[in-house]
Order: sequence, then C-alpha cells, then structure tokens
Amino acid sequence: MSQSKLTHLKELESESIYILREVAAQFEKPALLFSGGKDSIVMAYLAYKAFYPAAIPFPFVHIDTGHNFGETLTYRDELVKLLGAELIVGSVEESIAQGRVVEEKGYTASRNKLQTVTLLDTLEKYKFDAALGGARRDEEKARAKERFFSHRDEFGQWDPKNQRPELWNIFNGKKQIGEHFRVFPISNWTEMDVWQYILQENIPLPSLYYTHEREVFEREGIIYAALPEMPRRESEKVEVRRVRCRTIGDITCTGLTLSTANSLEDIIDEIASSRVTERGGRADDKRSEAAMEDRKKEGYF
Repeated sequence: MSQSKLTHLKELESESIYILREVAAQFEKPALLFSGGKDSIVMAYLAYKAFYPAAIPFPFVHIDTGHNFGETLTYRDELVKLLGAELIVGSVEESIAQGRVVEEKGYTASRNKLQTVTLLDTLEKYKFDAALGGARRDEEKARAKERFFSHRDEFGQWDPKNQRPELWNIFNGKKQIGEHFRVFPISNWTEMDVWQYILQENIPLPSLYYTHEREVFEREGIIYAALPEMPRRESEKVEVRRVRCRTIGDITCTGLTLSTANSLEDIIDEIASSRVTERGGRADDKRSEAAMEDRKKEGYF
C-alpha cells in the first residue's frame, strides 16, 4: 500500500491554510495586506487555495506610497483580476495632502514610515477587525517576537508584553471595541521555504525578482534604482548593472542585489549560498538598531 509523504512545505501550507480559515471564522471583517512582494503573493495564493472553489472572503488592502515600482503595481492589478479578489487601496499621497502626515525632506527621505498612518486610517475607515500580513519570524528580530494572532490596541499599537498565549494551535481573537488583530499565517516559514513553495506551485512573480539590467547608483554600500523618486547627490554616479530585488518595498528603501539569477532554481541556489540577510538591503531597517520594533509599536504591520 502506497503512503503519501507529507513534506515540510505541505506541513507549512496546511498550518497557514488552517490559520486563514480561523481568521475567516473568528472575525467579522478581515482583510489581507498586499504589498506586491513575494510573501504577500504567497499569502494571496494560500487564501485562494484555502477557500476554493468559493471566492476569497476578504479584500486585499494595498497601502500605496506613491513610490512603488511600476512593475509591482502592474503585477498587483493582474493578480487581483486573476484571483477574482476585491482590492482596496489606501493612498499615502492623500494622507500627505490632507495634512495627516508630513513628508520627509532630503536625500534619505522615505514614505515608508508615513504609511503607518494611512494603514491605520484605512483599517478604521472600512472597520477591519483583522489584517492578515505576510511577515515571517526569520526576517528580523522584532518579527521573531510575534504571535500568529498579534493583538493591537485601539490606537493600532503593538505591545510585545501584552500578547495572547498560543497553545496547541488554539488562537484567541477576542478583543474590545476599537481593537484589532494582525495575523501572520506564514510566521513559521523561512525565506527559503517561500522560494521553494513558489517553485513547487509555479507561482508567477513580478519581473523585479529576476535579474535585469537597470540604471542604479550606490549609497553607503547599498545599490538603489536610479529613478525620479530617488534623489541623488552629485557624487552618486549612475551606471547600468545587472541586478534583481531580493525583497520589494518602496523605491526609496529597497536595495538591489547584484545577480545573474534568471530562474527560480537560480534564485534558490543564490539564497542558499548568501551570507547577507534578506532585509540587509532595506534602508528603512537601518535607521536605528530597533527601527522595525519602533515602527511596529506605532502601528506598522
């Protein structure tokens, strides 16, 4: 008698789908936070698989900073159409115009921190009581403190000392009026798991993840795309190099990787031999030693 073997990817997939279904069961109005990066893409496909043949029972929410790569926005629109999902877009530019946030100035200005206000405003506007995110514990030390169900107070703030125990995969989504949860179904996945799952499921990705020629410049050891959204000093010279994105965020904070990886197999081999962390090229994480934790306490996902 043949026995089917449960691989580690199938175990991770089953755990994530279980959590997605728990969210749909426990919360009145959940949403999936979609950035256009590989983790939120995997989340989108897991949600599709979790509820198929029914429609995904919650909308995708994208916080558009106005500094996204064009390829990311194109992919987002195509994926939403493919999966038959609803898309809600929160605009950081609208928050700036309304005086809700003040745009940073200078060569290192970024809208990454500003999007926290737009995110909280969007969650409040649509009365979402749970926001699904693609964060993983192996990404960054502040992420490692997260539960699957991450409680946020009425101000959207995260208190690492005020979180619920999660024993035997029993999740407590009870909350007071005005509070909500961030939920991270792929917390136990690693970067390698994500790439291997993308290969296994043949998931299409934005072209940014594959090696391409692009005009770039270097700043403090990090290579950035030379685009209008990215102000440069006169000393920062533009050159054409073969690069790809290992992680995708705003143009202003996403470092590019010198690479020759043109396929998923090449990317997996490259990551296996890399000695640089996935977020090692993210400028927003380098502003202070506790940059991620500070942003999370303010309401960042």
